[in-house]
Amino acid sequence: MLAVPDMGLQGLYIGSSPERSPVPSPPGSPRTQESCGIAPLTPSQSPKPETRAPQHAPFSVVVAIDFGTTSSGYAFSFASDPEAIHMMRKWEGGDPGVAHQKTPTCLLLTPEGAFHSFGYTARDYYHDLDPEEARDWLYFEKFKMKIHSATDLTLKTQLEAVNGKKMPALEVFAHALRFFKEHALQAGLVSREDAEQLLIALEPEAASVYCRKLRLHQLLDLSSRAPGSGRLGERRSIDSSFRQAREQLRRSRHSRTFLVESGVGELWAEMQAGDRYVVADCGGGTVDLTVHQLEQPHGTLKELYKASGGPYGAVGVDLAFEQLLGRIFGEDFITTFKRQRPAAWVDLTIAFEARKRTAGPHRAGALNISLPFSFIDFYRKQRGHNVETALRRSSVNFVKWSSQGMLRMSCEAMNELFQPTVSGIIQHIEALLARPEVQGVKLLFLVGGFAESAVLQHAVQTALGARGLRVVVPHDVGLTILKGAVLFGQAPGVVRVRRSPLTYGVGVLNRFVAGRHPPEKLLVRDGRRWCTDVFERFVAAEQSVALGEEVRRSYCPARPGQRRVLINLYCCAAEDARFITDPGVRKCGALSLELEPADGASCGRREIRAAMQFGDTEIKVTAVDVSTNRSVRAAIDFLSN
Repeated sequence: MLAVPDMGLQGLYIGSSPERSPVPSPPGSPRTQESCGIAPLTPSQSPKPETRAPQHAPFSVVVAIDFGTTSSGYAFSFASDPEAIHMMRKWEGGDPGVAHQKTPTCLLLTPEGAFHSFGYTARDYYHDLDPEEARDWLYFEKFKMKIHSATDLTLKTQLEAVNGKKMPALEVFAHALRFFKEHALQAGLVSREDAEQLLIALEPEAASVYCRKLRLHQLLDLSSRAPGSGRLGERRSIDSSFRQAREQLRRSRHSRTFLVESGVGELWAEMQAGDRYVVADCGGGTVDLTVHQLEQPHGTLKELYKASGGPYGAVGVDLAFEQLLGRIFGEDFITTFKRQRPAAWVDLTIAFEARKRTAGPHRAGALNISLPFSFIDFYRKQRGHNVETALRRSSVNFVKWSSQGMLRMSCEAMNELFQPTVSGIIQHIEALLARPEVQGVKLLFLVGGFAESAVLQHAVQTALGARGLRVVVPHDVGLTILKGAVLFGQAPGVVRVRRSPLTYGVGVLNRFVAGRHPPEKLLVRDGRRWCTDVFERFVAAEQSVALGEEVRRSYCPARPGQRRVLINLYCCAAEDARFITDPGVRKCGALSLELEPADGASCGRREIRAAMQFGDTEIKVTAVDVSTNRSVRAAIDFLSN
């Protein structure tokens, strides 16, 4: 079985999964005709979804790849010792003497488009290229964010390197993933014969799974920080605030020790089944939120509201800095400099990144940001005066030119660069907390690389602490998702119920009913009146869908000997769409059924029963030929138009 994930999913884990045996559909399944490229012609009632418990075969190792917007890495664990999560401790390149557990998401290709390097190695090699030579090399950074902003994602979507040259996104991502394959696995990520060896882990879910394993001393309670603290290390452990509750729990006749016995951390042992919490994954490109409820008796999780997010990642601060440079030196100059001196531009962004990480709400001193000599020289040649003159003439009065030859920015000015992104994160969390489905939330886990920022931590605690919400940060906040993906790979069934992010279905013909159906939808065929473009729903947006729950439909090839059935899939955010032509409804993919030649002894209509699952981290489909009881190759393609 092949399953193609929704492109909004992020984070990977690799293990092994069993082959799935076809499950017959219930009696009375509707029979619908289907010709290649045409939706079913006859109406079909939506049968009640059936739940099938997922099973997973034993595996020897789980490898997780966190392919992030700004940084990437991998971790793994062996089945013989699942609690021991091994990290990549030292990537080639980077700062000498420092253990880097992630590497920048940077890809360098030769002028001919061949793979050269990834991560620190790519960044450093590109930095050392001659400026003229660098113009021909293809250097990609933060390219995953460009996929997030694409409105029409296809196999032909292209990404732009810093020198302006373009390459198909599929090739760029293939180069990057191949690097991780060779670095971490020395084997194929996934084969067509065993597609379920590769699974998708949702980032906030992975973080949730990891947080539930933590002990109290591994968590930071932001509400317990000493006044004026702006650094991650100055805080009071969450330990002491739970000691009294734990003692009361031990004396209680309503014991909840099943949580600890199932491997759940101490914080969860203090929570009762039914308690709710939010995980805010603040990464380089986006913020992603999920709301979970703890279930009995094994500490499984139930999603209470569909996962949501927005483009409020750390790159928003980088963009604000670029806009600030445009105000000082001119937007046209910055654009020209990026194109003609791409390696020097990378140097400038690295210098800013280093200073950005030291920003804090209570920092007193100013910050110096080094300008590459190439920037200073190029500006003088382009404008006829030096950068110091540009700063004096600029209306930006909170950035000065230091005597050391650097941009000197006040800490208030640096914090202002954070504000649009930080405000977007807080507004997104507040909008989620206002939903009736998530009332009663007790905890907010702040995770992801951007959650390391003292500016973000302070702003979230200030805005949400007054609501009685406890804001908690894991100690190794930047590795939470990566480690959580490994744990998720060990037990993919830990999230038992999810919410569908969209409404999915197909277009069908139903019997035309005057007064109910629009006249323009009338189609007369063989003397019968049909309503065209009816949106037949498989699953509704925000609908709770259990893991293993199936939606089943039957399809019949239109012609004898037909080898392929292709059915367009549609989606929308609304729950009550009536037609595939309604505003907001769009084609999102196609269900493909590859048929073997029909048995000569069989006659009549040939029924193909398809079973789709919407409760996993990816939409999956299996199919069986009823006449032969053989599996049919089935796949959902979300990229080809």
